[in-house]
Amino acid sequence: MMGTLATVLAGKKIQTSEPLYRAEVEGDIENVNGVLKITTIRVRYHLKVAEDKVSDARECLSHYLPFCPAAQSVIGCIKIEDELIIEP
Repeated sequence: MMGTLATVLAGKKIQTSEPLYRAEVEGDIENVNGVLKITTIRVRYHLKVAEDKVSDARECLSHYLPFCPAAQSVIGCIKIEDELIIEP
C-alpha cells in the first residue's frame, strides 16, 4: 500500500524518500466464529510536503487504493482505514 501511494504521489511531483515519508501500521485480530481473523488494518501515512502540495497529497490518498494490489487482495474481507498526516 505504501508503495502504491508513493507512486501516485510521484505522479504529482511529491517526493517520498525515507526522511519525508513513512507509515505506521496496526491491525485488529478478532475471534470470528472460533477462528482468529484479521478484521481491520489501519495505516497512518506521515508525509513532509510543501504547503502548496498538501491538497495534491490529500487527493492522492483519496484515490490510490483501487490501484493497490495488496489492498485489492483483501478489500471485502479486511477493513482498511488510512489517513495522511502532514508534518512540517
